[in-house]
Amino acid sequence: MVNTFHEVFMTITLNGKSHEIEANSPTITEFVGTLPIGNQPVLVELNGEAILVREFDEHRIQEGDTLEVIRMVAGG
Repeated sequence: MVNTFHEVFMTITLNGKSHEIEANSPTITEFVGTLPIGNQPVLVELNGEAILVREFDEHRIQEGDTLEVIRMVAGG
């Protein structure tokens, strides 16, 4: 049986833009690890709720979720 697009991918909103990701419901930790930001610390909001770093593994991303991922940058 051949999988359709919607069985393999899901659509989320990432930083205000539609984004296709694999439909395996990754944790926030797993998803952030796929972003091209290296090991920079980030702040994450999932569906309007700020998520603490220690809670990243407890939250799975689902079809239609809205994420805001913000890199923390030090400066002076």
